[in-house]
Amino acid sequence: MSVLSTYQDNLSQEMNTDRIVMGGILNNPSLTFNDRVRSVDFVLVWEAGKDDATTEEAYEHRRIFEQNLENEGLQLEKEAPEELYGLHFIKIHAPLAVLRDYSEVLKLRMPMKECSKIRKGARTNAILNAAMYMSKFSALKDVHEKTNSLIDKIDECWDNVMSKIRVDPALFPERKHRLTAIYSKDKEYLFDTSAECFWTPSIRSRIVQFILDRKKFSESANDDFAFGITRLISNNTYSAAYPLHDGDLKTPGSMRHLLYTEWASVSKCLKYQPLDYVKDYFGVKIGLYFAWLGFYTHMLIPASLVGLICVIYSAATVYSNKPSEDICNYNSTIKMCPQCDYYCDFWDLKTTCLQSRITYLFDNPTTVFFAIFMSFWAACFLELWKRYSAEMTHRWDLTGFDVYEEHPRPQYLARLAHVKRTQLNVVTGEREPMVPFWRMRLPAALMSFSVVALLILLALATVLGVVLYRMSLLGANFLRQQDNVLITYSPIMFTTATAASINLVFICIFNYIYQFLAEWLTEKELLRTQTEFDDSLTLKIYLLQFVNYYASIFYIAFFKGKFVGRPGDYVRFFGHRQEECSPGGCLLELSIQLAIIMIGKQFINTVVEMMMPYVLKWWNILRTIGRKKRIKSPLQWVKDFKLVDFGNMGLFPEYLEMVLQYGFVTIFVAAFPLAPLFALINNVLEMRLDAKKFLTCYRRPVPQRVSDIGVWYRILDSIGKLSIITNGFIIAFTSEFIPRLVYQFTNGSMDQYVNHTLTDFRISVLGNLTKSTYNETMCSYPGYWHYKDGDDYEHTNWYWHVMGARLAFVVVFENVVALVMIIVRWAIPDMSGELRDRIRREAYVINSFIMEETRARSQARRSPPGEDGDESNWNHLASLSGSDFDLAAHGDHQDIRDLSKHVVTQPPEGSPGPEHV
Repeated sequence: MSVLSTYQDNLSQEMNTDRIVMGGILNNPSLTFNDRVRSVDFVLVWEAGKDDATTEEAYEHRRIFEQNLENEGLQLEKEAPEELYGLHFIKIHAPLAVLRDYSEVLKLRMPMKECSKIRKGARTNAILNAAMYMSKFSALKDVHEKTNSLIDKIDECWDNVMSKIRVDPALFPERKHRLTAIYSKDKEYLFDTSAECFWTPSIRSRIVQFILDRKKFSESANDDFAFGITRLISNNTYSAAYPLHDGDLKTPGSMRHLLYTEWASVSKCLKYQPLDYVKDYFGVKIGLYFAWLGFYTHMLIPASLVGLICVIYSAATVYSNKPSEDICNYNSTIKMCPQCDYYCDFWDLKTTCLQSRITYLFDNPTTVFFAIFMSFWAACFLELWKRYSAEMTHRWDLTGFDVYEEHPRPQYLARLAHVKRTQLNVVTGEREPMVPFWRMRLPAALMSFSVVALLILLALATVLGVVLYRMSLLGANFLRQQDNVLITYSPIMFTTATAASINLVFICIFNYIYQFLAEWLTEKELLRTQTEFDDSLTLKIYLLQFVNYYASIFYIAFFKGKFVGRPGDYVRFFGHRQEECSPGGCLLELSIQLAIIMIGKQFINTVVEMMMPYVLKWWNILRTIGRKKRIKSPLQWVKDFKLVDFGNMGLFPEYLEMVLQYGFVTIFVAAFPLAPLFALINNVLEMRLDAKKFLTCYRRPVPQRVSDIGVWYRILDSIGKLSIITNGFIIAFTSEFIPRLVYQFTNGSMDQYVNHTLTDFRISVLGNLTKSTYNETMCSYPGYWHYKDGDDYEHTNWYWHVMGARLAFVVVFENVVALVMIIVRWAIPDMSGELRDRIRREAYVINSFIMEETRARSQARRSPPGEDGDESNWNHLASLSGSDFDLAAHGDHQDIRDLSKHVVTQPPEGSPGPEHV
């Protein structure tokens, strides 16, 4: 009995849902050539109104380029409607022969035939059937047997609730599992090429894009750079190149309309995303971004709830906090020392009552608990994402995908066209140019490092300028002449808010400078594949943005108020006294800085992301036809031309925004427990607004194949490790948690704690005093000092006790949290055992299927039926491992008896499907 005859229908069913992908083509005639048969897989556009596009050289380049496309097998159809003001469209169709050739070149995984077609019996394997039925469910979901009616009712209620947020199966039918393997023309009989949507529009556009990137447009042998659509667009020979959306936003019958109404709508923000359909329409790279964003948003829910509970507890107990109440009821005749040299007067500690109560909201015992919880949350988030990502990559046929299977970037090959020395790529088996290390690689790396270092220094210089602004403003006279009591007596709060706003403006300006320079530097580094290029560019921009966004926050958290000196012996910076923290510490200022930058950044980014595509769309039309003309056409290839080009870096701003937000949520969460809540609110809207933006404002991107979120995962992991250090130091050195803990442990209560933290200094040690009505000889200053001799003061023993306790806390906190993270990573494997078994089982089934098909064809061709040698060969094949057989079966052998002797390609692996997420 064949193993395939025991494999039931639930593993391989008709690809009925794929017909939705083709629905737009059937309902929109402009998606086909004029014969209404051949589909439009890609469109090229050039403008007769551009001088660069109408030169003799441009005409010649277009002629040669289009001739080379036709020589490659692509079919072209030209359109130039008179009402479109000189716009010329070249529609491209990829016929079957081209699709077959390049599917093999690109190593695409394609659906195989139904196993049932070679079923020889009706018996079924109950154990295998049960296992495959269970594999339809997510690996993270445990299925428990219902044992009583109470559990039945609970499950029914839960299903009713979840049905409100799950994807509607009537609109988005669940994807049926298909066995897939790497496509081979020699083994085409294994694949379901008769399926209506075997080569989907996404696959077609990807193949055409691959050809467009590599065809020459010049017959000159000396012009090594004369190839690729990218260069033709850059020199205005063409204006655009893009695949088509499959229909209009407002016309039902297309996947675009379905996604727009059921996925991109803000009213659907509480529903799960139809990730399979997003992947089919936009490709794996964009599908994986939305999968990660959805997973991150779901993980923010418990963090937001815990943070909100901590703040509510703090608000409920604020009036029972002894130190803040002591400040509000402070009645000493000795006032606080002036906060600046010339214009500041002595001030009463009671004026900071409101400030001390607000500080308590973020500086209380729950801060330590929340910091530990968020470190644990960060570890769980990354481990669970790896586990979930393994499911998605297997589901989308990306298991085993290697970056070295990617073909080199055209720009990379162009810059190395003069290099004679080559090396063998052991994965693809092709010879590729070797980059000269001393002449090209090293100079590019040194230049990149130097420019990035210079930009980092520029960001630090900006922070220094903001610090000097704060120092100058604190000593300015106009603050003391305000009628607003809060500004007059709490100038630190005013300067913190204004400085944070100024810093936010500089951050937004530098963002654009950094991105332009980072792209230019990365292009000089000669990176082979698009994935390597994206990873290098990501690291550069994130490093620059990290300094840009977080430098001022690090300054407040770890440097401000730590080296100010004392009255009579202040440490000065450019002639100015350094900034001091308020009597309750700098944690409130840190919280204000975090809130303004994080919330302000999210608001500005949302506005820019929503408005910029519409502005670019308007500018594209204005630049093309002028201000007084309008383009109105029902043709899809005209409508899509008016949209904005997506480009290779289309997802980069989205990832960057979320990863910077993740830094605010983890690195400084001890100072701002509400950060996860604001991030959650932002992301719920961001997910749908991004979807709407991609569907309405951008041309349809060419699908890209990736195996994970790339370098972003390593950045997230580094942020998680850094957050342990920063939160430990914020609690120990920025907040007043440790001094209060030491005082309460020593004295048994918090009575007289405020007086304990103040030191009385002689007014005679102060200089440059303004005229004052204050007649006392002493003033109070926060810190642990005692009078030594003359005008000299030194730190008390208590200061060193507190300092030792701070350092001890940092050591204990970081080791405890690190141990918890290690346990979490050990307890949560990267891939579930069920998924691992599923992959092995499907590989075995695929190999058995290949063996059955190939043996049947071999027996049909064999002239003398039933030779003993054939049976022995098949017995040997049956003894091969699953991966060895799969390698052999994809070889170039014409006879099945050769399969046991050769191994030539990589084993394919199957892909089951968890439910919608």
